[in-house]
Amino acid sequence: MIYPAPAKLNLFLHVVGRRADGYHLLQTLFRFLDFGDSLHITPRKDGEIRLLTPLAGVPETSDLCWRAARLLQKHTGCRLGADIELVKRLPMGGGLGGGSSDAATVLLALNRLWGVNLSRTELQSLGLSLGADVPVFVFGRSAFAEGVGEVLTAWMPAPASYVVLMPPAHVSTPAIFTHPGLTRNTPSIRIAALFDGFGHNDLEPLATALYPEVSDYLAWLKGQVRNQESVRMTGSGACVFAGFSERAEAEAVFALRPDHMNGFVADGLDQHPLYGFAD
Repeated sequence: MIYPAPAKLNLFLHVVGRRADGYHLLQTLFRFLDFGDSLHITPRKDGEIRLLTPLAGVPETSDLCWRAARLLQKHTGCRLGADIELVKRLPMGGGLGGGSSDAATVLLALNRLWGVNLSRTELQSLGLSLGADVPVFVFGRSAFAEGVGEVLTAWMPAPASYVVLMPPAHVSTPAIFTHPGLTRNTPSIRIAALFDGFGHNDLEPLATALYPEVSDYLAWLKGQVRNQESVRMTGSGACVFAGFSERAEAEAVFALRPDHMNGFVADGLDQHPLYGFAD
């Protein structure tokens, strides 16, 4: 089987504080896309976890797919292993959640393939130890997130198609979050205050100042839409996006992009393709 690992967008991302341990407190709205990585996963009887398509420059023990499989194996005492083949479409350091989505897909797929049958809540808890974005992919629905991103409440945005552009920059998330210029005091809101198009991305001004490519791609995309407020960066960057009510409109804007601009058009996806793999 092919197991999808969808991209995510942060439709907004506010930094509302900082904990004593240095972790930032966030409020954000996650939405999946019908575009992303995919994994081929085959169980093994010998307990070995093998990455058939290792990522260049990433040691096996640092790879989120390998770590997710080993974590689930250790947590459950499962004696089975797996061969994992990753088809990578999402850029690293792009803010689309590629590595986190890959890890969540490994957890969800092996939860069924190995027959360990952990609950969704247990898998989310395991996922949090791999990264702050992993739990939402296990949660499996568009969600308003709080805390460090792990306190999740389902929320359904309006149907939309998105133009996503991928600047040639690898944004360092730790560098953004530790920068003294980061805004960390945006007022918190309650979920009842949400509406489509709400908010902004507190990381965007800093990322655009540090990475000119992000600024250039944002400026071009804003020049193609009437409502420039709808054009935003996702996560800590580098990818930028704009939402459209009609797919044809998104495709028309995407077709106008300069030849050097890479990206894609995708529809919003409000339930993870592997949602049924956990209860």
